[in-house]
Amino acid sequence: MSTKTRDPNFIIRAATIEDTSLILGFIKELAEYEKLLNEVVTDEVTLKNSLFGETPYAKVVIGEYQGKPVSFALYFHNFSTFLGRPGIYLEDLYVQPEMRGKGLGKILLGYLASLAIELNCGRLEWWVLDWNKPAIDFYQSLGAQSMDEWTVNRVTGGALDKLAKQL
Repeated sequence: MSTKTRDPNFIIRAATIEDTSLILGFIKELAEYEKLLNEVVTDEVTLKNSLFGETPYAKVVIGEYQGKPVSFALYFHNFSTFLGRPGIYLEDLYVQPEMRGKGLGKILLGYLASLAIELNCGRLEWWVLDWNKPAIDFYQSLGAQSMDEWTVNRVTGGALDKLAKQL
């Protein structure tokens, strides 16, 4: 099933397992843009299991312009204890460079906002790299607020193993 948008050339559809290679390609294109390609360690098998396996951990929508995949958004649910409601966390939003400036990113964010409302979510949130001024300006033009008073923390690799041993 696909969702028609305000641009008759652009539709948004749920990704399927057959899109795994496409999704991985978009992830790598985004990582290259973010200067983080060396951090991409996932592969098609991992993505298939994580996105379409017995327990899907995230969802993906594909944006198609004139029938050609040109963008994607990967998201999952989080939860706000303060609101007592779920939210949508947008992990990745990507529009291929040659398609930027057509409003497709705004349409994808609008789709996720409408999904959040439909699912009675209290928030739609995401991170943006602090050097990515065009993205920051774009998000703020849509009414997004930077949460500068929060510091992101992450534990991975050996530190994750070490922390798990504290049990």
